[in-house]
Parts: sequence; structure tokens; C-alpha cells
Amino acid sequence: MNSTKIDPKYVSKSNPRVGLIALASDFMIEKDFINVIKDQDIDFFVNRIKSYNPLTKENLIKMSEKVTEVTKDILPDQDLDCVVYGCTSGTIAAGHASIENKVKAAKPKAVVTTPSTAAITALKKMNINKICLFTPYSKKLNDEVLEYFKSEGFKITSNAYFDIESDNDIGKVDQNYLYEVLSNIELNNAEALFVSCTALPVLTIIDKLEKKLNTTVLSSNQALIWDTLVKINKNNSVKGFGKLFQIN
Repeated sequence: MNSTKIDPKYVSKSNPRVGLIALASDFMIEKDFINVIKDQDIDFFVNRIKSYNPLTKENLIKMSEKVTEVTKDILPDQDLDCVVYGCTSGTIAAGHASIENKVKAAKPKAVVTTPSTAAITALKKMNINKICLFTPYSKKLNDEVLEYFKSEGFKITSNAYFDIESDNDIGKVDQNYLYEVLSNIELNNAEALFVSCTALPVLTIIDKLEKKLNTTVLSSNQALIWDTLVKINKNNSVKGFGKLFQIN
């Protein structure tokens, strides 16, 4: 028997690498990312972080303590171009700087994005100052998110929330019912509706909502995916997920 050594040929081009930290209880965020990036030359990797119920500021901060460990396990000993922390209220509770420091302890070369900071960036990019805010959270957590947007200089014209205390239950919200609720929401002259939480099934109804409400609609996942694509220079040719993806 002859045994022949053949030299391998390696690819010269590498795709941008995106690492997503998803909550253990989030059924939606991976699906939303894949919906948008499936036809793009992007390498996408996911790891999950343990979440704690009920949803409180204290439990969200507790969850963030594992960020470095979870990040390290996404392609261990290899670089990522962008790390995405997939929790809106969790970033607000722990603070973006804290999340970024924990990510960079594991992946120092990666840029970091989070839903809350991505939403702020998107709103400012679109010159939006007055927003209607919808959340699925408890009253206390809803109010903390509301205060965060106020502290960033936005006027909240109206606010509505589901008062759900368990992240597991947020993922069970019926999309048709959510569309009915949001399509009848009181905007009170808002320039945009922002729907908070990565676990809500909002992304695929944004186009329909924008037509129904005749205004801009943003969601946590939409803003997060948009900001991710901007950071890796892949924000092009994305259609069907709202006006945000049409801006330069």
C-alpha cells in the first residue's frame, strides 16, 4: 500500500467573526440574528449565559458576573471581531462599561455591542428625540429602563409594559397578540416606538408595524444586529426588517 502526503491549501480570506452571548432563557435572539445575516459572509458563534428569575436589577447584575467566562468559551484561544451581549435590561443594570471590560478580559481585540447602547446609537443616528417605550418587564424594571433612556436625553412621550417577572415567560409571548398590542399603542406624537427586550418576537413584524403606525419602529434585536453589522462593515443589502437598516 502506498501512502501519499498531500500539502493542504488554506483559504486566504477570513470572514468577520461575531460571538453572541445569549441568555439561557432567550428563545428568539439567535433566530433573529440568523434571519438577518444568513446570506452574508459572517461567521457566527453563540454561547449562553445563566439567567436568574425574577427579573430584577440585582439578578441581572449577578448574571453579568459570568460574562468573561462565557466569552472565553466562544472559540477558545482565538480572536473575535465583535462580541454581542444579548440583554437590554441586563446592560442597563450592570452598565455598558462593566460588560465591555468583562468581555475584553477574554477577547481583548473584539469590539463590543449591547442592545441598550445599540438602541441609543440607532436613535441618535436617525435624529430621533421623542420615543414611545414598550417593555415586557415588571413595573420596577420597566421604570429603570425608562429612566435610562431619559438619562440619555430622550423624551418619553408614552410608555406601556406587560409586567412579566420571568424571562422564561417573555419568550412565550404570542407574536400575533404582540402585533395587535403594538399596532394600537398610544404614540402621543412620538417620533419612534422602541420595543425593549431581546426575547420578544418583534423583528419580523417591524416592517408591518411601521406601515400600520406610520412611524419608525425599533427593537432591541434589530438595533443590536444593525450595530453589529456596522461594527464589522457588513451593514449593506439588508431589507425587510425596518427603516433602520436603510440608513447610511
